Amino acid sequence: MRFRKVNRGKKDFQDKYDMQKRKLRYWVAAMVVLIVTAGVWYALKRLQPAEQPDYVTVPAVKRDIQETVSCTGVLDAYRKVNVGAQVSGQIETLKVSLGDQVKKGQLLAVIDPSVKQNDLKDAEAQLKSVRAQKRSKEALLKQYELEYERQQTMRSRDASAKADLESARANLESARADIDALDASIAQAKIALDTAKTNLAYTQIVAPMDGTVVAVETDEGQTLVSTQSAPTILILANLDVMTVKSLISEADVIRVKPGMPVFFSTLGDPDTRYEGVLRSVDPAPESITDTDTSAKTISSAATYYNGQFEVNNPDRKLRIFMTAQVSIVLGEVKKALSIPLSVLGSDLGNGRYEVRVLKDGRAEPRRIETGFKDNIHIQVVSGLSEGERVVVGDSQSAAQDLSSRQKRFRGPPPGR
Repeated sequence: MRFRKVNRGKKDFQDKYDMQKRKLRYWVAAMVVLIVTAGVWYALKRLQPAEQPDYVTVPAVKRDIQETVSCTGVLDAYRKVNVGAQVSGQIETLKVSLGDQVKKGQLLAVIDPSVKQNDLKDAEAQLKSVRAQKRSKEALLKQYELEYERQQTMRSRDASAKADLESARANLESARADIDALDASIAQAKIALDTAKTNLAYTQIVAPMDGTVVAVETDEGQTLVSTQSAPTILILANLDVMTVKSLISEADVIRVKPGMPVFFSTLGDPDTRYEGVLRSVDPAPESITDTDTSAKTISSAATYYNGQFEVNNPDRKLRIFMTAQVSIVLGEVKKALSIPLSVLGSDLGNGRYEVRVLKDGRAEPRRIETGFKDNIHIQVVSGLSEGERVVVGDSQSAAQDLSSRQKRFRGPPPGR
């Protein structure tokens, strides 16, 4: 019985030992297979050609390019007149209202004429008085002439004293001097009369030109005092032609000159484009009249120069003080070979840049010369041919980068 137990124990031990040997052989075999597989994969991988990057590119194509300077402008009437009063008095009547169309010479307002009518009557009376005095002196002069002639005759015959002749001569010369003085007084009286007539006419305010009443600054019954300056009654403007006053920054004004084409749109009607030609650029900013101009420092606000041009306004859509988004055309070229601004690489100066061009599946650096540019594209003068593809980036993320860079190159809207 005891012998059987011993044999059974040896057998169990042998079975466990054989099982462990089998497991070890399995593990060794698995490791060998794994190593061989890895070696084969590595060898095959080295034999395959290297995978090319997935480049994102854009082609060089022909398009029209227009380079502009953007600025903000304000519209005003090409011709605008402040209609004022040249005499003092009370506004008796206003003949027009805001928005009325008037013709040159049309009556606009009436100032109470009673005072000026009295001034005219007084001037007429003064002239009549002086003329009457002259007629009286002329009659006296005639008498003195006859007396002087009589004294000369009598003196030649020794029939009168020398003193009588001299007295007659003195009376004659005095009368002549009085008439000369009265002639001067008559001239002054005529001037006073003309002034009185003019002042009376000034009580009738008439339109100096055809136009539209764009502002009324007085009311009926208001008293005007014109002793120092002519008070404004209303403002008259010709709205058939408008002037656009554009604020050109000091960074751009050196590239702008009269005669350049311009176009603009208004905030209320951005889809309508108006065109004109730049008439003038002010040689100095408006701030030159400020008393503290000499205190201008680098840290102060940017300086702007006024550029003016005109545009026809037949339908009267354009109004005074509207805001205009203005573009001044520096230059343009038709069917120019171009690429996006966003693909430009290093700036080499003088309009030259470095870009990467896709050739035989590889990105090769190339230098190009550029010309005009707009907010998105730039003209390629040399260095590229139509259809060649310029590399934007090495993956799909470059497409997103292209979009963001294009937005950056566009910059803010004009006038911002």
